[in-house]
Amino acid sequence: MRLAAMLDPALVATDLKAESKSGSISELMDLVVRKIPGVDRAGVLSSVAEREEIENTSFGRGFAFPHARTDLVTDMFVALGISRRGIPSPTPDGRPLQVVCLLLTPRNIAQLYLQTLSGLAALAREESNLPKLLAAATPEQLVRVIWETGLTIRRVLTVRDLMHRDVVTVRPEDTLKVVANKLYRYKVSGMPVVDSEGRPVGMISERHLIKAALPNPESVIKTPASGPVAEPFDELLRHEEEIRVRDIMTTNLHIATEDTPIVEVAAQMLSRNIRRIPVVENGKLVGLILRRDIVSKVIRG
Repeated sequence: MRLAAMLDPALVATDLKAESKSGSISELMDLVVRKIPGVDRAGVLSSVAEREEIENTSFGRGFAFPHARTDLVTDMFVALGISRRGIPSPTPDGRPLQVVCLLLTPRNIAQLYLQTLSGLAALAREESNLPKLLAAATPEQLVRVIWETGLTIRRVLTVRDLMHRDVVTVRPEDTLKVVANKLYRYKVSGMPVVDSEGRPVGMISERHLIKAALPNPESVIKTPASGPVAEPFDELLRHEEEIRVRDIMTTNLHIATEDTPIVEVAAQMLSRNIRRIPVVENGKLVGLILRRDIVSKVIRG
């Protein structure tokens, strides 16, 4: 199904007047109320605000996708607005918002909701789409612009819909110190190890760093050391610029592609007790799918 088929011109505003993100959401909600008289406007806005508090839905590139799963609506609605002046708001790349898309869906619609969000993200990732959207003078023209992108919504939820595309990586020759610094700086718990051509060759995580200091944790549990607990870590720190990623990483990789169904990835994660799976195209790393993504984006929404 085409992404544009999800859009109703009655829920499209080509010249938002709001000067804040919350104001633009409220303005789009006015369109929803006209479309669905009697909907609990305040209740829906509260659900959207609650979702924003959990995580900022500004995507970057001038786009934001505020959304909520709430039983205050009985069907999925997509309201889209264009701000020609731009709306100042915290965004990943510092760019003001120019396209705000409000997505509302009842709780029992999960897959189509996530696939629609994925389709909207694909719309935002293509830089050439924004000028065309801004040039649309009427709601009908704007829907036509999106139709002409050819973007579709797939029937099966796949890795493409949830994966991270900007992935922090390390090389096999990097030191333990480099790994520890990246884990801290980027607030991640693990990352792929790639070779000089960008192919994943391993995975390294907080667990591997701790295991480098405590290679035999069972013995510590059975026979607690009488000396200071930090001694193994002191020894590790003394050699942090000598130990290489290749010395402690795992090479037991489980790979996915963008077209791998999410249910298959979830089954792999459960059966093999793994938290992250590299996503490859032509053998090269293009993304990463995390166990927590399935919780935060599919289950929590």
